[in-house]
Amino acid sequence: MWHLRAPVLRALFQQLSDPGRLQPLGLVEVLDWTAAALDRVDREAFFSRFNEGEAVPYFYEPFLEAFDPQLRKQLGVWYTPAEVVRYMVARVDRALQDDLDIPDGLAAENVYVLDPCCGTGAYLAEVLRRIAANLGGRGLGALVGARVRQAATERVFGFEIMPAPFVVAHLQVGLTMQDLDAPLPDDGAERAGIFLTNALTGWEPRTTKPLPFPELEEERDRAERVKQETPILVILGNPPYNGFAGMAVDEERELSEAYRATRRVRRPEGQGLNDLYVRFFRMAERRIAEKTGRGVVCFISNYSWLDGLSFTGMRERYLEAFDAIRIDCLNGDKYKTGKVAPDGSPDPSIFSTEGDSVGIQVGTAIATLVRKAEHESADEVAFRQLWGQGKRAELLETAETEPGALYGGVEPVLPLGLPFVQTAVSEKWFDWPALPDLFPVSFPGVQTKRDSFLVDVDLDRLRERIADYFNPDVSHEEIARRYAGAMKSSSGFVVRDARAVRDALLNRGAPDESGFIRFAYRPFDNRWLYWEPGHGLLGRPVPDYRPHVFEGNLWLVLQNKARPDLSPPLVISHVGDLNQMNSGVYCVSTHLGGHGLEADGSQPQPNLSNTAGSYLSTVNGNVVDLFHHVITTLHDPAYNRVNADALRAEGPRIPLVGWPDGKAKGAAEALAESAARGRELARLLDSDTSVPGVTEGALRSEMATIAVPATVDSRNMRGDDFAVTAGWGHYGSGDAVMPGQGRVVERAYIPDERAALDDAGTILGETTFDIYLNRRAWWRNVPAAVWRYKLGGYQVLKKWLSYRERDILARPLRPEEVQHFTDTARRIAAILMTVSSVPG
Repeated sequence: MWHLRAPVLRALFQQLSDPGRLQPLGLVEVLDWTAAALDRVDREAFFSRFNEGEAVPYFYEPFLEAFDPQLRKQLGVWYTPAEVVRYMVARVDRALQDDLDIPDGLAAENVYVLDPCCGTGAYLAEVLRRIAANLGGRGLGALVGARVRQAATERVFGFEIMPAPFVVAHLQVGLTMQDLDAPLPDDGAERAGIFLTNALTGWEPRTTKPLPFPELEEERDRAERVKQETPILVILGNPPYNGFAGMAVDEERELSEAYRATRRVRRPEGQGLNDLYVRFFRMAERRIAEKTGRGVVCFISNYSWLDGLSFTGMRERYLEAFDAIRIDCLNGDKYKTGKVAPDGSPDPSIFSTEGDSVGIQVGTAIATLVRKAEHESADEVAFRQLWGQGKRAELLETAETEPGALYGGVEPVLPLGLPFVQTAVSEKWFDWPALPDLFPVSFPGVQTKRDSFLVDVDLDRLRERIADYFNPDVSHEEIARRYAGAMKSSSGFVVRDARAVRDALLNRGAPDESGFIRFAYRPFDNRWLYWEPGHGLLGRPVPDYRPHVFEGNLWLVLQNKARPDLSPPLVISHVGDLNQMNSGVYCVSTHLGGHGLEADGSQPQPNLSNTAGSYLSTVNGNVVDLFHHVITTLHDPAYNRVNADALRAEGPRIPLVGWPDGKAKGAAEALAESAARGRELARLLDSDTSVPGVTEGALRSEMATIAVPATVDSRNMRGDDFAVTAGWGHYGSGDAVMPGQGRVVERAYIPDERAALDDAGTILGETTFDIYLNRRAWWRNVPAAVWRYKLGGYQVLKKWLSYRERDILARPLRPEEVQHFTDTARRIAAILMTVSSVPG
């Protein structure tokens, strides 16, 4: 068999074919079943479809998904669509011809090609087909086969770390050679240049350890000769991507170290450089830019490196190392766009198949990086977007298009981390002060890591749990039986051992009565928290934060930057949860100080920088005016749209007329007008503040019809009508509450509702929803935009409901809680109407 030419395959086959070895392993019967199944296969039809590129999506990948899905995910095994493979090989061929002045492209005898993660050999087979096509026009006649065979054995290489795809790659390349009338000789003297090896190691001479049998030694030695001696000119493929691959070690660690250092650009943030695909990019960049000195890298990968803050050094290095950088952004991202194109149509992953219509979750991009012998650093990136369900066809249609007609230019912005994508940012962005330039002090939210024990909607229930916890007559075991979360040890706690935490607190004595405080848990969802500053009861108590939380002090709650679901801020007046806007918030107040200060006659001080204080003095403003101006700015849809990428890259900057001296004409008037609108928004965003016309007093006509409690028989709610049983929430892993589907009925507005909304209907949505508590009771008329409204990644009303399902809350709602849902819906409607009228 031709595919046993590789010595390591022959050795494996011989091992498995020896009955004396199979019998002790219990494999004889299994292999007999396999043989019986294979005898029923129409081999001619199978290999015909295999050679058409259907083996991987219909055979190998489903097998690995069933056999070892964790391994498939860990190593990033995904079938690369044939259209993508053909496009990438065509772009590489053109780059060789146009950029590197190699007229024969991939067919040139000095062009050595490597797919370092060749999987089942799709790229290698397509490269050989492209070589044959290029040679077909060179007048070689019957010599074409010999040249293709020479390429397959001497200058087109594939590395693969997994044995199963390694076997399939040999099979696929062999069948391609037969199809090109260039089969390898039957005597087994030649083999395709596909090696079983780790592509990320062995590039420099090192002392190597002995391997179990000689064939593996030979395989490693052949691969390392390619790595260390061959002047590779092209590296292409689909490297594995796994953001949870963990820290690289030894030689692999060296691959990502180069991207952790920067010269001009900001230093990398986060853990993105640990993703597997980054190591392959660095291996390819080092081989082409530093060793061969010229060449082409063409990878399809996770596209997070194009603008993520983890990859600033990577992008800076590529601008210096390559002459041309061309990006085909394939989108299809679940997190940034929800797999929806700008025109509202579906935008699936390019890796979607008939059997997997979703494909992978993250967006992808094809990068073609060209290094010329006479090198000049790139100063811009050639970039284009592909959207929707026709992306594959579009790739094929443009495979031979001249780059100047295909791409637009992107000039990476240094202060934003040199993003390789078109960046949404105002022209004056860098003239505006960043939020810390105005309010220098901020605090992260509190994290309990024991929410089910330390947080509650009902103060009495929380007090009861804490009293039990501090009762020395109740054993650790009994506390663990009653409240599992209370006795859960975790490396995240200040003290890891939950028993030691409780012992320390029991030794101290009774609970601290001042520790029962209001807690901004989720958007429009304030609860009670038992707060302890030390001993490890809370995962992250942030003791420096609480003294600044006092009556009258307002707080902005903002997400940390670089989030695809970046949201306008919340306004709270209590201690805030770290995850109240999905994860990792920081809290910014108007004033600092509070507890204990008044006793010695001192007063809270404005949380202002010197420059901000000077500016406000000039424009006759104060810290509260500035705070409310920030609210107006960050809730302005036009501001968020125009500066979306800059906000994700570095957090907000605040436009201020005449900054920093405040002497520009109209500066005082602009601040006062914006602050007035911000005060209105702040009242709406803080659920503990009543708003006349929206939540109290004579309601505005459009508000009175929104989220009205109703029952099927039009009678007042009573008894079980208050119980939320429509499936809005359930417990997931651990104590986490997961949202459910609930019961939602979308409908048209009835005439009275439409008349009451008047012009607001165009803002709040063309349809409305009835949101059910249970079979009998519901909230009538929750406009579509109100129901879908999100803050910090949470769909606000749905999130609130998920925690109120009777199985979670352990009781029906109270009348005031039903009213809270109604009030929140009306607040959201008022927010939407207010921000829609902001001049922009």
